Amino acid sequence: MKEEIIISGFGGQGVLSMGKILAYSGLLQGQEVSWMPSYGPEQRGGTANVTVILSDERISSPVLNSYDTVVVLNQPSMDKFESKVKPGGTLIFDGTIQHVSARKDINIYRIDASNYATEHNMLKTLNMIILGGLIQVRPIATVENVLQGLKKSLPERHHHLLPMNEEAIKTGMNLIEKVN
Repeated sequence: MKEEIIISGFGGQGVLSMGKILAYSGLLQGQEVSWMPSYGPEQRGGTANVTVILSDERISSPVLNSYDTVVVLNQPSMDKFESKVKPGGTLIFDGTIQHVSARKDINIYRIDASNYATEHNMLKTLNMIILGGLIQVRPIATVENVLQGLKKSLPERHHHLLPMNEEAIKTGMNLIEKVN
């Protein structure tokens, strides 16, 4: 098994954290892992993306031109990365994105994470809602391993937030819906 993923959005949406949690999950599963973040000089509001590769075999290069799974949280990310989904791959997008891919050779999923997070005062767990949707349609990691990855990446002083994040993951697993 080898899964090549890119997650992209604005800085501050938890994109890099999502990638780190997936990478930790892969390590817990005994997989080879690559985690390569990319972001502009802006801390929040600039664009950010992270490439994650999980594989049962050695990873030859972390640099990719196409992906098995693309997760986009904003329109600029959709515009940039939807063409880079491999045929037969998966595109997951946040419901706030207006112009969606018309490709017929990929699986497209919508998750209304931003709207749900806003309505339910869960903005701090937006990325966990998205991550829950991702592992629902692409079961590359178990919820248990994702929670362990989250625990490893969160400072201990924030471990009291783990139950809230678990709830967000499970919410995302129920929110995601297939478009085509």
